[in-house]
Amino acid sequence: MAQDKNVGGRKSFGRFWATASGFWKGETIGASWTLTAGLIALALAQLAVQYRLNYWNRDFFNALERRDAAGLWAQAVIFAPLSCLSISLSVASVWGRMTTQRKWRAWLTNHLLASWLKDERYRRLKFVTGEYQNAEYRISYDARIATDAPVDMALGLFAAALTALVFIDVLWAVGGSLTITVSGHAVTIPGYLVVAVCLYSFVFTAAMIAIGRKLPVIIQNENQAEAEMLAAATRIRVSGEQEAFAASDLTTSNPVWQALRQVLFRWRQLCWQLMGTNMVSQTDLLLAPVFAWLLCTPKYLAGTMSLGELTQASAAFVTVQVAFNWFVDNYQRLSDWRAAINRVAALLLALDQVANVEPAFMALPSEKKQARIQP
Repeated sequence: MAQDKNVGGRKSFGRFWATASGFWKGETIGASWTLTAGLIALALAQLAVQYRLNYWNRDFFNALERRDAAGLWAQAVIFAPLSCLSISLSVASVWGRMTTQRKWRAWLTNHLLASWLKDERYRRLKFVTGEYQNAEYRISYDARIATDAPVDMALGLFAAALTALVFIDVLWAVGGSLTITVSGHAVTIPGYLVVAVCLYSFVFTAAMIAIGRKLPVIIQNENQAEAEMLAAATRIRVSGEQEAFAASDLTTSNPVWQALRQVLFRWRQLCWQLMGTNMVSQTDLLLAPVFAWLLCTPKYLAGTMSLGELTQASAAFVTVQVAFNWFVDNYQRLSDWRAAINRVAALLLALDQVANVEPAFMALPSEKKQARIQP
């Protein structure tokens, strides 16, 4: 397991990506790039609808402030198609995202299985250095995480970057500048809402990094403990099918009980870490809209911002804050993914070593081959 930790970093990601990127090449190039282009188009369409809804929010509350019944009815008519379009795009995005994940996982799993089973490499892994324990767990569970998470995160990060660019413009235009008095001097802050959302997001992102810095390693250790417990239980089943188990084999010294204790220990570590990261994310979620309203209230009370503009600016502030805090909201998912690719990459590297020694192995007489692959 120590080696598994050391596999991380650029080498780990590079080895994983060298294999996983094959989904966008060869026979699957048409389907993979069509799905990718479709997801980008859906993200752009969803952003356009979100942008229009932000201005609808302003117009609706301005009509409400004026007690304009006709204006309110007109906004209600506009809202119906916008909401239907937003829902339809959201549903289509789920289909596109999950279809991409399913096809990518199928491609990667097929590749891993083929490499693992080729020329009985699964039997010869024990003769090379590296991490390959519980390869079946890595191929099934870790390969799923390694392909599910990047699709979600890449799409989310793309949408977050575009959303931040678009709605920063809204914040700058609607919020304008704010003049405050400091020690008897008037100080004007241009685009003060933009400045505020940048500072706000920086504080919470820094807090998440500080509190959750150990999360990737903890998740990786917990996954390894789960895999070892599954392997220990499988060995008991296989042994039991071959011959009856002695009572002494089921004592607390049995590997399955030791594996269970390790799983519970790692789970407790994960619990404490997630409590800290959840505290940061929930505080962020609760404070953001309140902070936005407080920033806009002085201009509203001074009569330089209408109720509609206040709600529009507040909604835009929260939207930009969510985009900037993409890292905060996805820190656990990112940690899960890093742990998964480390474990998949460790298996790939071990299989690489087997493939490199394969020619010499295949050249041996059959009796020596048999001796080499015996435990």
